[in-house]
Amino acid sequence: MNRKTLARKAIASLFMSMLCLLSYAQTRQVTGLVTDANGEPMIGVNVTVVGTTNGTITDIDGNYSLSVASNAKLQFSFIGYLSKTVEVGTQKQINVKLVEDAKNLDEVVVIGYGTVKRRDLTGAVASVSGEKLAANPVSNVAQALQGQLPGVSVTSQDGRPGATMSIRVRGGGSITQSNDPLFIVDGVQVSGIDDIPADNIESIDVLKDAASTAIYGARGANGVILVTTKAGKEGKVSVNYNMYYQMKEKPETLDVLNAYDYVYSTWAYGTAYGGTYGDNIAKYFGLGSKYGNHLNEYKGVASHNYVNDIMRSAGAWNHDLSLSGGNDKTKYYASVNYTDEEGARINTGFSRWSGSFKIDQKINKSLSFDADLRYTETEYLGTKYDVSTSAYKYRPVDNPLGDAELTTAFGNGSSYVELGRDPVSVINNYDNNSKMQRIRAKGGLTWNVMKGLTAKSELSLSRHWQETKEWMAVWRLVTTRRN
Repeated sequence: MNRKTLARKAIASLFMSMLCLLSYAQTRQVTGLVTDANGEPMIGVNVTVVGTTNGTITDIDGNYSLSVASNAKLQFSFIGYLSKTVEVGTQKQINVKLVEDAKNLDEVVVIGYGTVKRRDLTGAVASVSGEKLAANPVSNVAQALQGQLPGVSVTSQDGRPGATMSIRVRGGGSITQSNDPLFIVDGVQVSGIDDIPADNIESIDVLKDAASTAIYGARGANGVILVTTKAGKEGKVSVNYNMYYQMKEKPETLDVLNAYDYVYSTWAYGTAYGGTYGDNIAKYFGLGSKYGNHLNEYKGVASHNYVNDIMRSAGAWNHDLSLSGGNDKTKYYASVNYTDEEGARINTGFSRWSGSFKIDQKINKSLSFDADLRYTETEYLGTKYDVSTSAYKYRPVDNPLGDAELTTAFGNGSSYVELGRDPVSVINNYDNNSKMQRIRAKGGLTWNVMKGLTAKSELSLSRHWQETKEWMAVWRLVTTRRN
């Protein structure tokens, strides 16, 4: 090894050592103490370097230690407290004081027998505001709860417009009995909340622990969903109008067999089944030397996917108009809502009219009166769902090349080849209209007996009417014999 090579390697080694020293000089160990507003150490505070995954948490004494760069920023965060960001710079010790998030702690939560601030709450309660619910363009407010509340599972029973939603609070607790939670709307027990527009809701609170049974007894064993609807507020008259239009694309469907594969597999199945099925199917499609030998001709015949015919792109409208206002003695709120939603399947849909009126009247210093009236009219347009789900079974060949009138050759499967029994014709010749009307009224008188003692008397009324009309055409197969 010559001197020049040795010198180059020595210089390179020295240069790399300097880079390492420079890199080491740019990082430092930062320590500190995190306390609350009262100076008490905080355990488990997240201390992270902004923009990286480097971080740690405070120990039982509120202390932390972290290796960071001099140009880094440290972020201190803890649930229920305002986050704080500090630039490291030349500091080696950074002590931080976190303050409570007053906005979150002062949030009013409904707990069944009254309202409390979240800072004073001891039970397991999940809440969601009406603004978040209204931001989801859905006809059923229960659907807007999906993913909004921890420990609350919301699933759709089927894909029909206005379909019933299944709500489970921390899972189901019974195999043979109902696992539905208890629904309370403005202090009144109801069977469901699917008839309340999201625009009319102020907040939804869910009682999830056993404490709910102490208030509502066994009825609250599956959890309690408390709905507070909007009410009038003191101030000038306010008129609000909200509208949305929603488009739902036509769903993707599975491909059906092409004409050749369908005819060949049906013929093979009928032949293997035995009896006269194989020969009758061959006659129907014109197969074999006996009936024209048209099998290969089906390779050029287009297949018909009836599932595509019964599915469609659909739209949904929602209109909400509300009027509110009042003064120190009288507050009122009135709203009208209309929803019209088309189904993804032809001849299906859902519409709902809803009107509500609330008034709060202060009679004197200790006595007040409140009233709430709500009317809902819902209409469902149904279809033959059994036909829709089995549409793929109907023959994809529009014009068989044999004796197309010999549909009895298929035995129990003849309905999947008969003329006029295709899914579109069956659905168009069937109507199922269900109309429901519901009215709820509530009146209450509140007396403030003394400070800390309030007496309240309420009277509620609920009526429900439902009418279903069903019409279905009768199919009659007429067979013509050729001579």
